[in-house]
Amino acid sequence: MNDFRYGPVEYYLVGFEGRHPDPSIFGALDDLVETGTVRLLDVVVLAKSEDGEIEVFDLDAGDVPGLADLDPLAAGLAGDEDIETLAELVPPGRSAAIVVLELAFARVLAENLARAGGEVLRTDRIPAPVVNAMMDILEQEGE
Repeated sequence: MNDFRYGPVEYYLVGFEGRHPDPSIFGALDDLVETGTVRLLDVVVLAKSEDGEIEVFDLDAGDVPGLADLDPLAAGLAGDEDIETLAELVPPGRSAAIVVLELAFARVLAENLARAGGEVLRTDRIPAPVVNAMMDILEQEGE
């Protein structure tokens, strides 16, 4: 039997100006969670001071205004090592959110591939800006 409890999981590091992200940014995430497209496994919000010090905020304690209602299924999944590695990519004086999402829509695909004896050997993600730029070029060439 190849019933999977979870589909593929992705980590996103999203940078923001200032000390905290604007809570309205998470509205799009809420929409995806509500439709079942993704499941929110973990969220970590951090800030990097001008001198490089990292501060990790406690969402449950209300350290980030407007985000206390986020309800990740596996808070703590992004471990200290993940946070430390990803925090290196945040410029000084900015904040970031590490968002861990299960791609729930892909769970069925993974189950069906496993049932058929298939094995995913590799996946790649092409960032949305790159896809959109390439599609613009292709559309212009087709005119």
